[in-house]
Amino acid sequence: MFKKLVLKNRSYRRFYGNFNISRNTLAKLIDLARLSPSAANLQPLKYVISCGRKKNALIFPYLKWAGYLKDWAGPEENERPSAYILILGDTKITKNFDADCGIAAQSILLGATALGLGGCMIGSIDREGLRKSLDIARRYEIRLVIAIGRPKERVILKTIGKEGNIKYWRDAKGIHHVPKRRLEDIILG
Repeated sequence: MFKKLVLKNRSYRRFYGNFNISRNTLAKLIDLARLSPSAANLQPLKYVISCGRKKNALIFPYLKWAGYLKDWAGPEENERPSAYILILGDTKITKNFDADCGIAAQSILLGATALGLGGCMIGSIDREGLRKSLDIARRYEIRLVIAIGRPKERVILKTIGKEGNIKYWRDAKGIHHVPKRRLEDIILG
């Protein structure tokens, strides 16, 4: 059962743009992150929620969507996410957020997947531009942006070929293909 949830949890980059996600749904997803493990139980993460078109429009220009798809600048207006969750690290608590950020993001995305939604963790961000756009205080380090919506694309996992190419691609039908290493290639000893 859990493996099916993990397999369904892909990095979706195109969504049904007219689909709405409530602030309450986003708060429930953040609650999953809140309840997840935290290094030394410091709980240094804070979140910014966006589920309205106006605020979403303030976030979108500062995100870079798919590094391997050189001819694609990101989702068209009608394929943009319905919501965003920004994960911030509170530097007054600690300067090390890496483990917490990954755990929180995965908890949020698995929760979204369980609700029939999809998302994408975005780490390629114009952080200064986004900070100014949303007036985020300097004490908060912008770690990730999670885009959330109802997925409009199909993502298929493939085994990496002998050439070792890990780059994802889209075929002529717009299906997103993601190469994954074989299990026996990542377990050592």
